[in-house]
Amino acid sequence: MPDAEKTRQCKQEEQQQQKEDEREGLIEFYSSYQELFQFFCSNTTIHGAIRLVCSKKNKMKTAFWSVLFFLTFGLMYWQFGILYREYFSYPVNLNLNLNSDRLTFPAVTLCTLNPYRYSAIRKKLDKLDQITHQTLLDLYDYNMSLARSDGSAPSTQTRSSRSLLHHVQRHPLRRQKRDNLPENSPSVDKNDWKIGFVLCSENNKDCFHQAYSSGVDAVREWYSFHYINILAQMPDAKDLDESDFENFIYACRFNEATCDKANYTHFHHPLYGNCYTFNDNSSSLWTSSLPGINNGLSLVVRTEQNDFIPLLSTVTGARVMVHDQNEPAFMDDGGFNVRPGIETSISMRKEMTVRLGGSYSDCTEDGSDVPVQNLYSSRYTEQVCIRSCFQLNMVERCGCAYYFYPLPTGAEYCDYTKHVAWGYCYYKLLAEFKADVLGCFHKCRKPCKMTEYQLSAGYSRWPSAVSEDWVFYMLSQQNKYNITSKRNGVAKVNIFYEEWNYKTNGESPAFTVVTLLSQLGNQWSLWFGSSVLSVMELAELILDFIAITFILALRWFRSRQQLSPPGPAPNSHDNTAFQDEAPGLSAPHRFTVEAVVTMLPSYNSLEPRRPSRDGEVGHE
Repeated sequence: MPDAEKTRQCKQEEQQQQKEDEREGLIEFYSSYQELFQFFCSNTTIHGAIRLVCSKKNKMKTAFWSVLFFLTFGLMYWQFGILYREYFSYPVNLNLNLNSDRLTFPAVTLCTLNPYRYSAIRKKLDKLDQITHQTLLDLYDYNMSLARSDGSAPSTQTRSSRSLLHHVQRHPLRRQKRDNLPENSPSVDKNDWKIGFVLCSENNKDCFHQAYSSGVDAVREWYSFHYINILAQMPDAKDLDESDFENFIYACRFNEATCDKANYTHFHHPLYGNCYTFNDNSSSLWTSSLPGINNGLSLVVRTEQNDFIPLLSTVTGARVMVHDQNEPAFMDDGGFNVRPGIETSISMRKEMTVRLGGSYSDCTEDGSDVPVQNLYSSRYTEQVCIRSCFQLNMVERCGCAYYFYPLPTGAEYCDYTKHVAWGYCYYKLLAEFKADVLGCFHKCRKPCKMTEYQLSAGYSRWPSAVSEDWVFYMLSQQNKYNITSKRNGVAKVNIFYEEWNYKTNGESPAFTVVTLLSQLGNQWSLWFGSSVLSVMELAELILDFIAITFILALRWFRSRQQLSPPGPAPNSHDNTAFQDEAPGLSAPHRFTVEAVVTMLPSYNSLEPRRPSRDGEVGHE
């Protein structure tokens, strides 16, 4: 009877333990990688995974599907890499929008193309002219003084008496088939010579020839070099002898209304002379009422060249440039010339460009993030930044500023009476600037928003042969100025909008996050025919793999501790019933964490005793 009761009790305990083992816990981990992989392949929604475990008896099929599965996996992630590379290249779509509205008229700058001979520096310019005349006589046997219409006597100044530096000279090139010809031979072809001047460092240890293939270019550059030095000696040269508006502009009309002095601002350019900018006042800008030649700006300008500098300017007429408000007029970059005796009609089309900033394009909003100080009192443009960059490098390297650009704080303009070798430094720096050694073209980025004007010009004879007499007479009476050269003394310019339509070139992201996710989903569906939940199953597999690795590592660490030498024997106060057993004997095959309260074990020592046959108290 006692044995039967013990057997029944043991069976109940086994059944209870079996139920506890079969009961699912809150968190369950697998006992091995094989069990994890078997469960994943049997239950995942990823196509092809089941074929890795369903053919255990056919190893060839298992190997074939394993290679096919992982090859497909690799191809899919190769496509993923292409998509990510395209996304992080930040491509853009170009959007062209055509808008129609009344347009604000742009700013228009008009220059005389003739640097004025200031009375304050007339003596120095006369001296420079004499040296230039002698240079032309020495190089080309041309007496410019006799050729001038003013009938002045030729200069008798010789080369040895010159006080200016850097004389123009001829420098022979390496001859290939003319070695038998002497130097300075008049029979030498023009291509065997270059005209230029020598520039040396301050200690004269390093010199080079600033040479030109054309004598005209060499003489103009040499004359301009000394002309800049003369202007630099006059701190207020830009404000001296300002030409009157009426002496250059004979007539001005906008929208059939007469212009006045409030509609323009004046500045002087060292090479282009007196310049006038119309419609640059941001407080009262012009607006075209209608497109067409009668609703724009119409100017009649003087193009005579009395008392100007022929060695500095070799063209006649005027120079005009159309630009946006609050932008400096760089006449040598965007302007074009107006011919005398011709009516030039310029039609405009407005075009705006809006670029995406940030990672999509290397543009700047206002230039505040460009590492170049803006020396111009205007808003940021790429040309403003480039010229400011060159000027700052000029001051740093040469110790003085170039006269054509704004003067930085604390600097002074270059003058060879103070800075003897500034010409040598300038031309060296200019060569580095053009080769982008200074990094100005890299530092100066394009603005994210810019406005440009596409111009088309038409020309016609003005005034006509039958009307020129009365037109010139009326202009002379109106402006109290005698036009002696008639047709070569005036020109007419019309600037107007061709139409009110204007284009906006914008940018939009070509590959957004939504597009990226869509493309990734398409690739995943193509190669495995699954969805986002399949991706979550794959993520769960990775997390389970990490958890099993951690558990196995923890088990290995505990087993190493048990294999270490035992510590001191427990004393009588230690209860051996609570000593840890060997991990290898107590670790179950499946690790479960259950929210179940287990029953207390039964102890035989707590059962009631009865007397044995021999009269002793015993245990069942």
